[in-house]
Amino acid sequence: MSKTILIIGGTGLIGKTIAEKLSQRDSSLNILIGTRKKESKPNYLSLDVNDPNTFEILNNHPIDLMVVCTKDTNNTVLEYAVKNNINYIDVTKPTNELIKAHHFIENKVIESKIVFSSGWMGGIVPLLLFSKNVTANDIKNLTVYVYYSTKDKAGESSADFMAENVNTSFSFYQDNVEMRTKHFLNTENHVFDFDGQKRKVFDFDVPDLYILHKIEKIPSVKVKLTFDSKLITAALAIMQKINFFKLLNFKERKLIFGGSGNGDISSFEIVFTTHKSTREKVALKCLKGQSELTAFSTVLHIEKLLQNPIQNGVYCSHQLHNPKEFIAALTSNKNIIIG
Repeated sequence: MSKTILIIGGTGLIGKTIAEKLSQRDSSLNILIGTRKKESKPNYLSLDVNDPNTFEILNNHPIDLMVVCTKDTNNTVLEYAVKNNINYIDVTKPTNELIKAHHFIENKVIESKIVFSSGWMGGIVPLLLFSKNVTANDIKNLTVYVYYSTKDKAGESSADFMAENVNTSFSFYQDNVEMRTKHFLNTENHVFDFDGQKRKVFDFDVPDLYILHKIEKIPSVKVKLTFDSKLITAALAIMQKINFFKLLNFKERKLIFGGSGNGDISSFEIVFTTHKSTREKVALKCLKGQSELTAFSTVLHIEKLLQNPIQNGVYCSHQLHNPKEFIAALTSNKNIIIG
């Protein structure tokens, strides 16, 4: 029997890419696109995550899985999925909203599969980590080093996230102590494998900080970011140091972070030390950029859910998979290289 998938935010960069890849891999899927835009296409549904009344249209469309690719701050879609026993996966929540969603769903009776896939690039960092024949209990400290190209494609949600959160403090973890910081502080130097260049990297907030420490119980976790342009990297660090972002309104901050190119290499590296003092690294490079990597990772999570061997409950996306099997599926995409 054909499965029906509703992609909310399906006209955005990630949602559109997910829809295309799902259609290519399984033409029997019935894919519906939820959007606030007025569209006359037969598979488009007029939905607004900020208006629960618009969800009445779903009474005419039995849904097997809701995929959320747009900002759902008030957890409207999550609440609807729980109440109606619909499988759900979200790829958009920043750390603070992921924590809020976890608290929202606590003590609720779950008769479907609720999956949070909001970690870096579709929540694949833990899967890459655990594919190295280690468990969370083996790991003493871990850093994710992210390379971001200003020439890469970026959806509007990326600019919105940075505009909203660049001046907001967030947590990383050091020996089970919560430390507060802001984006673009605490410089380090790091040499990325994909081009051998040494770059300055700075603090960056992604949900993996929460997932790896609070859920997987790794004592020390941090994430560091650099841009392809050393000038941009240095400028953002100076702006943060002198509290320049605090002087700007949302629209002005969004102008700073709103650029998007036509696509470029995306890369990140996970460097970790075990309790036996062994230092290891796993690096990933995607030749077609972050949107390709996030969308393809999410498609693999969706396919796993549709296979239906998983009990009802609440999951992070990495908890759906055997890590080595996932890595094999991920690298079936020839644009994705793991070293």
